[in-house]
Amino acid sequence: MASASSEAPAPSASASAPKPVDPTWLDPMAGHRTTKEGLLALFTIQHPGKNPKFDGDAFIDKTFGPEAGKANQGNIALSKHFISKAKCMEGLEGTVLQTPEQRALCGADYMVPFYKDGDVGKAKACIDVFEFPNQPCELPIVWIGPTQAKQVCELQGKRLCAQDEWMLACAGDPAGGPEQKYSYGDELDLEACNTNKPAGTYGPNCNPQKTETTWKTCATNTEPSGAFPRCRSRFGVYDLQGNVAEEMSRWDAADAETKDQLKGSAFFYVDVARDEFGRAPKGKPAIKPERMRGTYPDICRHDPRWHVESLKRAWHVNYHLGFRCCKDVAQER
Repeated sequence: MASASSEAPAPSASASAPKPVDPTWLDPMAGHRTTKEGLLALFTIQHPGKNPKFDGDAFIDKTFGPEAGKANQGNIALSKHFISKAKCMEGLEGTVLQTPEQRALCGADYMVPFYKDGDVGKAKACIDVFEFPNQPCELPIVWIGPTQAKQVCELQGKRLCAQDEWMLACAGDPAGGPEQKYSYGDELDLEACNTNKPAGTYGPNCNPQKTETTWKTCATNTEPSGAFPRCRSRFGVYDLQGNVAEEMSRWDAADAETKDQLKGSAFFYVDVARDEFGRAPKGKPAIKPERMRGTYPDICRHDPRWHVESLKRAWHVNYHLGFRCCKDVAQER
């Protein structure tokens, strides 16, 4: 099969972002869902999951809700969103989010294939264009554990992405060129993605010691998925850096089991930012020595070991931690 171009394909009306029609789209806070019904309206369950006896509807009903202990978009009483859905949609105008060919290959909306060597014929899987709920210009879901996220993906006929897949979708080139360090290029740029909201300004009283205190004091300062046009990989995947960190899976050969893997950065990454050589971002004050242990490079190939648990029982949740799903490509091609 011919190599795919790294340039955007011809526009497809069915795959482009919809035009704003709702007046509430003008209010940056209006996209923050405050009811269970509002949250559940963001996605659909189309598959029974791997276990046909599993009650997916009951699981979803129990898992999602706008209160502490449930998967949601954060505590709205604390959260600060500055980009409206209308502004986000304006930024996506003219951008092809998924071609008809990609839709046929992936078998789901807003998913794109990723592959090596510049040959889409080698694509084995597709990845969500946006952080879950994988809808353009909606706020991502947080406060959900990797085990729960895995189940949500399966109920959509997908699966939780593996770390190697996420890395390739972030760093790779559909034209077969060399990898990039970041999804948007080779130089750290804190303005390219939603990574430049220091906690001291946007969440000064955050106390993340326990789940209860975190919910009451820590602001989920996300922006709509896709709101930063430059924060897009060459495969067309948004917000792999910034907005929310992401949960995925990783095969652990030593223990012969699949573990959870947390990667990426969130909206407050500026506070802990370093490039792969340990250098602070240009124009940013030096980090105090006592805080150096918390810094890290947010490059696509960074391989951290945060909150490692068996994926069968990985319950770690946080106000800045979300996920996205992957899916094997259609078998008949």
